[in-house]
Amino acid sequence: MAILGFIGTGNMGTALATAACKTAPLDQVLLSNRTRSKAESLAAKLGCRVSDNETIAGQADYIFLGVKPQMIADLLSGIAPILKERGDGFILVSMAPGLTTADIQHLAGGSYPVLRIMPNTPSSIGEGMILYAPGEGVSREQTEEFLSLMSGAGLFCQLPERLIDAGSAVSGCGPAFVNLFVEAMADGGVACGLPRAQALEMAAQMTAGTARLILATGDHPGVLKDAVCSPGGSTIQGVRTLEQGAFRATVMDAVIAAYQKNQSLGK
Repeated sequence: MAILGFIGTGNMGTALATAACKTAPLDQVLLSNRTRSKAESLAAKLGCRVSDNETIAGQADYIFLGVKPQMIADLLSGIAPILKERGDGFILVSMAPGLTTADIQHLAGGSYPVLRIMPNTPSSIGEGMILYAPGEGVSREQTEEFLSLMSGAGLFCQLPERLIDAGSAVSGCGPAFVNLFVEAMADGGVACGLPRAQALEMAAQMTAGTARLILATGDHPGVLKDAVCSPGGSTIQGVRTLEQGAFRATVMDAVIAAYQKNQSLGK
């Protein structure tokens, strides 16, 4: 059975490690973090093993690089001698926005197989949208094994690497945008007299249910929106207000801004 090593237990590393522990043997999941106590706390919660960067670099079949883009260079230079000694038999799994597979190979000091992914925080509960692009040297069998081992994270979507940054702006950054929307919906309910807890539950379940409806039916969101908007009704008045505030244009601008920032991180 493949060994999964997670270097970095921030939000994304934690989400993926949590998902991995649902399908992989717990003694085959290794965690490392700059602050060791953070890795220890997560390992105790998940039942997997605490490790260190060097051990993961020397033993893991899939080495998850779960640190911020600006920290990748130092991380890879630190484990480069170990990777060079191994030569092959491992895959570097990068989740750093803006850094291509070629960038990761250059920083690691070798033409190692790199699998580029972009998860999101719902991956921790099996509801994630994980984008992936296998680099040169990653076989179909290895990709399928990876997808099987990480199936507990949610849905996977393969994209050409050139589109990963764009996809990340939608599914990677999107949870923050959705959380703002849910919070605003709840605030509106409170302004209308609803208790805070009930307003938040209503807004969250409404959002989750609507998203599932889109996926289940395959209907265009505009069609589903029209189904709620009765002639002369209250919903269409709310939609009119959103349009007056440039709701859709603002959301589009947020995605474009996130995409442009993703691209700048690799420069």
